[in-house]
Amino acid sequence: MTTTAPRLGTALARLLILAAALLGALLAGAAPASAHAALTGSDPKDGAVVASAPKEVNLTFSEQVAMSADSIRVLDPAGRRADTGEIRDLCSGSVVRYGVGLRAGLPDGTYTVAWQTVSADSHPISGAFTFSIGAPSTTSVALPDRSAGGGLVGTLYGIARYVSYAGFAILVGGGAFVLACWPRGASVRPVQQTVVRGWLTLTGATLVMLLLRNPYTGSGELSDAFDLAGLKTVLETKTGAALTSRLLLLGAAALFVAVLFGAYSRRTDPKEKKDLAFGLGIGGTVVAAGIAGTWALAEHASTGIQPGVAMPVDILHLLAVAAWLGGLTVLLVSLYRAPSVPRSAVERFSKVAFGSVAVLVATGIYQSWRQVGSWSALTGTRYGQLLLVKIGLMCVLIGIAWISRRWTRRLADPATAEADRETEGSGEAEEAREPRKPGKDEETEEFEEAVDEAAPGNAVEETAGAPAVDPERAAQLARQQAAVATARRKRERDADPERAGLRRSVLTEAAVAVVLLAVTTVLTSTEPGRTEEEAGRGGSAASGPAAVPDRPVDIRLPFDTGGVDGKGIVRLSLDPGRTGANALHLFVERPNGKPLDVPEIKVALTLEAKDVGPLPVAPDRIQTGHWSASGVQIPMPGEWRIQVTVRTSEIDQTTIEKNVKIG
Repeated sequence: MTTTAPRLGTALARLLILAAALLGALLAGAAPASAHAALTGSDPKDGAVVASAPKEVNLTFSEQVAMSADSIRVLDPAGRRADTGEIRDLCSGSVVRYGVGLRAGLPDGTYTVAWQTVSADSHPISGAFTFSIGAPSTTSVALPDRSAGGGLVGTLYGIARYVSYAGFAILVGGGAFVLACWPRGASVRPVQQTVVRGWLTLTGATLVMLLLRNPYTGSGELSDAFDLAGLKTVLETKTGAALTSRLLLLGAAALFVAVLFGAYSRRTDPKEKKDLAFGLGIGGTVVAAGIAGTWALAEHASTGIQPGVAMPVDILHLLAVAAWLGGLTVLLVSLYRAPSVPRSAVERFSKVAFGSVAVLVATGIYQSWRQVGSWSALTGTRYGQLLLVKIGLMCVLIGIAWISRRWTRRLADPATAEADRETEGSGEAEEAREPRKPGKDEETEEFEEAVDEAAPGNAVEETAGAPAVDPERAAQLARQQAAVATARRKRERDADPERAGLRRSVLTEAAVAVVLLAVTTVLTSTEPGRTEEEAGRGGSAASGPAAVPDRPVDIRLPFDTGGVDGKGIVRLSLDPGRTGANALHLFVERPNGKPLDVPEIKVALTLEAKDVGPLPVAPDRIQTGHWSASGVQIPMPGEWRIQVTVRTSEIDQTTIEKNVKIG
């Protein structure tokens, strides 16, 4: 039974549909602002009620951030600016802290702190919280419903990132495939087109990212992409410098491509061709490493622990990905569109792919340890979960590659393989004797040969007294013969079950690689697991106030039971907010701030780190909307989880919680 390969158009269409679907799903599932620096503390803290107005508001982050004059804004209950606009650098050692001064004579009420900045690995982060002076009040400030880096601009920027990785892989991997695996491929038109399109894709995506960088880290408005002042500001940042450097290196890459598909493909002398290949290999490696370095210098590898080791490792990782996936793409195109691909070229690429996988495993283990740091982060954070998906896809890809290697071995027996090599060598020698005319591919030459055969005196044998053949008719006949010959050769090629099997396995491998690249793109824009866990350990300051000996714990807990009068806010005060006996006060309010009487309210305290609790507390109703309990015992310090259960009717009930530190 004859095995045939799938049609190119259908196969590539399915591959593109799969890529678009997976990319859309991954980008849609990603958080709009994947923070890589995290807010770990603030003073005043979220929900705190202070007796008098503080002189300034301080924010503490998990790693270095880039602050601008408008990065921290404090708004009074009417929505007016309450800060002086002067950002103070309070960093000391490993502590990253910034503050903004407040105006004198601020009235009582609820104030909103909104902040937006860019983390050291180039990703925008933002957030907001409230605190109150004297007593909480209503506020007209509407918190933004879209985080930095989200919206249409964030989606376009994410797509450009994905496309830039794909273009880099095809450009670098395609060039490496030609030089290391199939030198004759430099003169094959489909190979040339694929690598050039990789260069165009990477260049275009880099320009798009440069234009979108200002709105991506700022306003989020697409129209700001053409703001020249904003573009100038971007060029002064680390990411802007990296993107500009990438464009300059792409200019050198264009020269490499021109020489590879120009002088190198036409070179006939074996020694000259070998020397030129050596020069192209050295120069291409330097340029490729430089382009990979533009990612390493501006993203995850440039911040966190061991950046001096992480950046070279990241460059090696990207080069290995490009050599494998980019070479795989060019091989796939060649198997479908080139007249033939010698077994020797497939075997060489198999060795290159094996080496790339070895480098990927070694560098991937280091990167995983550096970005995740613990087993709990591997399974309990978004970054760790995406990393597990990536590892699974890598295993699938390696399995398919192993199948491709089996098909490669079955292409021909050793004698035929040797004949392939001899044919390749003799073909190069033949090209040395009769160099191919520039700009003509093999199908064009076949067509011209058919025209020559069909021309009068060649294709049609004239007999004595017979009229001469019409030249237009001869040309038409030649075109028909060329089309028939091309179709026959394609049928013969597709009827080869070994080559058909190889094409199918390589196509499947490429499809999985498309998904793997999408996961990798989302992974690079997701907060590392190590950072998320560290922020979580110190992040109770961001999610709930940390108690201090001279200040009670004051927190606000919005609730919604779903019934009538089911929405409101619970204000909880624990005084003095330290170990021993404490007075607990609960105030239940409607969204408009008026007291709300509920049938029942309960409190439970749990210290998970010491396996203490839950300790139940049943407060007494004092008046409408006010409950209290005295002598609430906190047996030991630590991070306590406070759970408040609110029942607004016989059937409507909900439990809300927040973590606080008890000193």
